[in-house]
Amino acid sequence: MVAKNRKQTGKSPATQADRDKSPLVSPPGKSNVRRSGKEGKAFSSPHSNGLSGIRHKLGLTPSAVVKLGITLLLAALTGYLHWHHLSQLFENDRHFSHLSNLEKEMAFRTEMGLYYSYYKTIIEAPSFLDGLHMVMNDRLTEYPLVINTLKRFNLYPEVVLASWYRLYTGVMGYFGIPTKMCWSINRGEGLTPVDSCEGMGDPAYFYVACVFLLNGVMMSLFFIYGAYLSGSRLGGIVTTMCFFFNHGESTRVMWTPPLRESFAYPFLVLQMLLLTYILRTRNPNRTAMVALGVSNLCFMLPWQFAQFVLLTQVASLFASYILGYLAAAKMQSILVTHMITLSVCFILMFGNSMLLTSFYASSLVSIWVIIALRDRFAQVFRPGIVIWAHISGLIKSKFTSYKDFHTLMYTCAAEFDFMELETPVRYLKTLLLPINVLVVTLIAGRTVQDILRSLRHGGKTSVKPDDADEAAVSEIAAKGELVYHSLQLVAFTVLAILIMRLKLFLTPHMSIMASLICSKQLFSWIGEKLKHQTVVFVVLAIMAIQGVANLQAQWAIIGEFSNLPQEELLDWIQDNTAPDSVFAGAMPTMASVKLSTGRPIVNHPHYEDAGLRERTKLVYSMYSRMSGETVKRNLMKLGVDFFVLEDSWCTRRTRPGCSMPEIWDVEDPQNVGKVPLCNHMSRNSRPHFTTVFSNDIYKVLKVPKVR
Repeated sequence: MVAKNRKQTGKSPATQADRDKSPLVSPPGKSNVRRSGKEGKAFSSPHSNGLSGIRHKLGLTPSAVVKLGITLLLAALTGYLHWHHLSQLFENDRHFSHLSNLEKEMAFRTEMGLYYSYYKTIIEAPSFLDGLHMVMNDRLTEYPLVINTLKRFNLYPEVVLASWYRLYTGVMGYFGIPTKMCWSINRGEGLTPVDSCEGMGDPAYFYVACVFLLNGVMMSLFFIYGAYLSGSRLGGIVTTMCFFFNHGESTRVMWTPPLRESFAYPFLVLQMLLLTYILRTRNPNRTAMVALGVSNLCFMLPWQFAQFVLLTQVASLFASYILGYLAAAKMQSILVTHMITLSVCFILMFGNSMLLTSFYASSLVSIWVIIALRDRFAQVFRPGIVIWAHISGLIKSKFTSYKDFHTLMYTCAAEFDFMELETPVRYLKTLLLPINVLVVTLIAGRTVQDILRSLRHGGKTSVKPDDADEAAVSEIAAKGELVYHSLQLVAFTVLAILIMRLKLFLTPHMSIMASLICSKQLFSWIGEKLKHQTVVFVVLAIMAIQGVANLQAQWAIIGEFSNLPQEELLDWIQDNTAPDSVFAGAMPTMASVKLSTGRPIVNHPHYEDAGLRERTKLVYSMYSRMSGETVKRNLMKLGVDFFVLEDSWCTRRTRPGCSMPEIWDVEDPQNVGKVPLCNHMSRNSRPHFTTVFSNDIYKVLKVPKVR
């Protein structure tokens, strides 16, 4: 029998949903047993706002104000629905509100726990500045090194959230307003009771609530984006419905809130919406360019892979320029905005060298120079397409037999494998793929016609943006934004096919492109407005057949987080090791050790750093076929006191060639055929190590000190 008894009462202060304003103008054409407890509801309060001043400043007619108001209202509704959907899925999966603090921390596995640990450091420090100093002079993450984790790990989201949390709890405490409810949880099965807290005053609750609110705002932006691109509020509805119907392929924020894309991707949506506005506007003002730069910055700061995505955007824009759909002056303005953003990000990241040595940085300069000297490069562009390629070890391994330890560590993980065949099948069932194929085909057909027309005129466009009349320029701009979005879709498709995890970009962009079935510019051939809308509703109804089934499958996921073996491990470490004891082991487990025990670790899941990869390789020699003496020397060289051994890392095999001993065979061919050292350690760790803790999953080996 599992029971939850009230321990401390209070009321959670009401949260106010942020409202996002954006110009919108029409375009030219675990366990099955749940712990019982109390369920809470989130409320949003309506706000009245006078629109007369806004109408006067924007020069809108009363009817336009009404349309804008309806659009913003629908956007807010979709944002609320997405926030509620995410929150409910997360709660259903883990019963998060009924977990103890330790269980909540363990629920943030792998790199999630690493990121959350810095948020925890800042909120538990004597002051915010003390916490900031601690994460900028971190001695625990890569012992014995002292590193600036704010520079290395894109931790600005944790810094911002920690400052908000300290401010929120400080203000509520000053006024004596309770911010959370705490309960005593009887877990049954002979387990000791634990305390569980829910409410915005609980650190983990506050953290995930902010992530889900941000992604609720993202859905509001998706609605506005779809409506703006298609020129119809129905287009916004199509975009959001496609996103919900393909939700499992569109995002994983409901399962992994602390990951970097959970914070970064909503700002990419805003950035692409602003970019669409700039492409559509003949002479975008400075405010629009500044807004583009700020959204760029907010996208780049939280995520180390953002520059790779922005590279595809710049390449798509450059291709649009080459095809004659983007004026040189506008293209250069966009490039300069990217350059300024990159420079600011470089400063805020304390000179992170990866930013300026990336192909994204070099492409910005190269393309700007090419456009500035376009007259000399005229022969290159008549006609032609410029392609640059950057072959990394990961991409190289996709198309050749090349492999090494580090590429296998990536490619053996399912999320870094090629896109699974079931994914396009799921796109077919919800009609997302057929709709996108139709839309892109129509855009491509019109583009080919324009190119042929240009070639008939001697390689020159029939209408020059610099001296054309207003109507012609508007037509070119309208086509240009569609060409850009199609090229961006192609780029995202290539990324998703190569690395399945990057469906994150493909599926949402397919949802955006699906809004164009409401575009008069592309589908005027269907007929009058009523007939066109009828066709769209029929398509939505067919999509809903599989889409609703997908949603029901998500809602049916009911579980509860529980990891008793790891809880035993963390409790043992807390009670039986010194605070300065150094640990090594599997990357996901090390993140949990640092987060929940505060012990120094030598390796962690942030695998992008070259130095960290070499450290992890030394640690993972425990799962090779090397001698115990060699592995012991490796660990002693790193200053390790305890190694956490997990049998599963020795035996599990995601596919042929992907068990840890097989991965090591690539690097250590002279020992192929020998019994892996981890098998020996599971039976008897002597004479090289001493077993000091053991349960069904984990074994802690004490490493001898260096003499």
